[in-house]
Amino acid sequence: MDSTIDYTSPTTQFTFDVNESPLFRKDGRNYINVLGIQQLNTLENVSLLDIFLSTNNVVEPHYHQNAAELVYCISGAATVSILNPFTKELLNFPITPGKVANVPQGWWHYETATTDNTHLLAIFDAPTPEVILGSDILKYTPANIMAHTYCLDENQWRKVIEPVKPSTYIGPSVGCDRGKNNRTAQYHQQYYPNYQSGYRYY
Repeated sequence: MDSTIDYTSPTTQFTFDVNESPLFRKDGRNYINVLGIQQLNTLENVSLLDIFLSTNNVVEPHYHQNAAELVYCISGAATVSILNPFTKELLNFPITPGKVANVPQGWWHYETATTDNTHLLAIFDAPTPEVILGSDILKYTPANIMAHTYCLDENQWRKVIEPVKPSTYIGPSVGCDRGKNNRTAQYHQQYYPNYQSGYRYY
């Protein structure tokens, strides 16, 4: 067994309470806890995110540059959406307790809760789950570059992305008042035809 861990050291850790390691908290029903090598120093090529979501909340579009991700549903229900970079196809995988969806390393993806009290476990094959968030790409790419590259009106682009908060993690943002209920219903009718009153039926 080849390992750089000193299992004889008094500082070696074999247990940890993930509830004591918040990564992001939107509110009491939507938050993410993290476990990586910084929290538990005997971890090798594994880490995880413990994700709690209520209906219509989304772990924002993102990708993991250093790891593949296995999303396991503990309770509730969610749809894991993945953009296949080879086929340019958006794949939507509904998961319920006991089901998983696998996201290859570097693939753009997001998770949408389709019931309240959804609990997901995201498991990574790396000691730390590194991430690049869609909100950060939108907010930190200069508006003039986006406008020039994609033939956009720069002022309109600035106005469109103005409400985006960097490192959103879980959206929509608190206080979002863009006619959310109507647009959410339209979104689910278009992409999830079995969606009814906050629930997916499979």
